[in-house]
Amino acid sequence: MSSACAAVCRRCRWLLSPKSSTHLYNVQVQHSMKVDKSARVGNGFSSRGNHTATLTGLSWKRQTSYHHDFTTKYLTTEAKESTDDLSRTDATENKPALMPAVDAFTLGKSQMSPDDLDADDECSALEEISEEEAFGISVPPSIPPASTSLQQYVDKSETLTKLVQLGVSLWKLERRPNVGSMLLRLDFNRDVAPRLLFLKEIGVEDSRLGYIISHNPFILSENLENLQARVNYLKSRKFSSETVASMVSRAPYLLNFSVKRLDNRLGFYQQQLKLSSANTRNIVARLPRLLCGSLEPVKENLKVCEIELGFKENEIQHIVVAVPKVLTANKKKLTQIFDFLHNTMKVPHYLITKFPQVLNTKFLRLKERHLFLEYLGKAQYDPNLPGYVSLDRLVSLPDETFCGELASATPEDFYLFQKTL
Repeated sequence: MSSACAAVCRRCRWLLSPKSSTHLYNVQVQHSMKVDKSARVGNGFSSRGNHTATLTGLSWKRQTSYHHDFTTKYLTTEAKESTDDLSRTDATENKPALMPAVDAFTLGKSQMSPDDLDADDECSALEEISEEEAFGISVPPSIPPASTSLQQYVDKSETLTKLVQLGVSLWKLERRPNVGSMLLRLDFNRDVAPRLLFLKEIGVEDSRLGYIISHNPFILSENLENLQARVNYLKSRKFSSETVASMVSRAPYLLNFSVKRLDNRLGFYQQQLKLSSANTRNIVARLPRLLCGSLEPVKENLKVCEIELGFKENEIQHIVVAVPKVLTANKKKLTQIFDFLHNTMKVPHYLITKFPQVLNTKFLRLKERHLFLEYLGKAQYDPNLPGYVSLDRLVSLPDETFCGELASATPEDFYLFQKTL
């Protein structure tokens, strides 16, 4: 019933509005003009002047009265129809009346109460408001639509704020494509916090969380079940919990690889180097990035050691187990150090195999110290002769100890000699 009343009020309001009156007036004026014109033609009126002015006045009165009569008749008819509709609705047993075909806007308006209609008419998007009301409007801070740095988003993003507190280097992440937008889409409580708790549960220290995310932010989007499955696989291969935590801390991408890939990598090193399971776990635990990086540099270095450097298979095994970094070392650096050791210092293969750490040293340190000992006449690397100098001590001792124990000289003498090179 209230909806029907609202519809009647709305129709009356429309008819009484200036726009509706103007529209009806224009229609009736056009109709009256047509009737008046036909009447004049039928009666033979063709004169002008005063006679025409008289007809014009009569036409205006006729039009005005006709418009008034038509409006009164329309309002009476509409009110009567609305009353009949209401009575028919009350007479029926909760049977809804047929709804007329109206557009969506009219339908939405008809379902509103009269108070809502009045409020809707009073409020307008173009209505002017006072300065006090304008100052009272609060606008929430918005995130910048675009930026070249994550610094502008830190204060507006809880995720970035918490990551900075953890020690994450945002300047490293913003250099990588699509990483910044990915971090802004993450919710800290839903996405970030569960991954951080997982890393802590497997034994990763708090001080390493920032390092891991700085180098591998994609771990924040990894499925927790997949992460747990990879940790379980490593433990099934007899890696201890402490070893797994250490491997994850030093190789942030380790848990991003599937169980199948991890298994293939372990199988490759065991078969290619012909190592035991214990030795395979040993080299991987000490250099976990062997499971993350590409295998092509590893294959190339193995061929270099065998073909170019001339090491035997058992010698390569011993070198790799002692110094796993040889597998990922720069090829040019590796061949440069070996050439200086074998051809300049005259060190045989078996001594290099016995002290493989010399292959992982800095070439400049090895060269300067050998030339200094040679200048002093103490460059003797054969263990069967007097004055033997161990390769291990040659490259590992600090300058003061090297000068005092191996060269029998002062550090100042060594520094002066370096300037002559």
